[in-house]
Amino acid sequence: MTRDSSQQPPVFKGKVQDTGTTFAAPADQSLFASMRQAGIDWPVSCRNGTCRTCIGRLVEGQVAYDIPWPGLSLEEKRDGYCLPCIARPMGDIVIQRT
Repeated sequence: MTRDSSQQPPVFKGKVQDTGTTFAAPADQSLFASMRQAGIDWPVSCRNGTCRTCIGRLVEGQVAYDIPWPGLSLEEKRDGYCLPCIARPMGDIVIQRT
């Protein structure tokens, strides 16, 4: 089955709460990749969800991960923390640096 090329993934709105900077956040790429494309300086190292350098807190919105268990504890996930290097937006998001 081939994908209809006219059917693009949704693009959500992202915002860095600390600076008010906004960015386009396509559903099919990581938040970090989207922020980087927008020229936003966000710390990152491993880019696979293990080092936690990129950790941030979602003030609004939800994300999904392609890996079953990113490097976050249950409490951190419950409190809204995410790893932007591997987190994909599921809607509009507002993220805060930690």
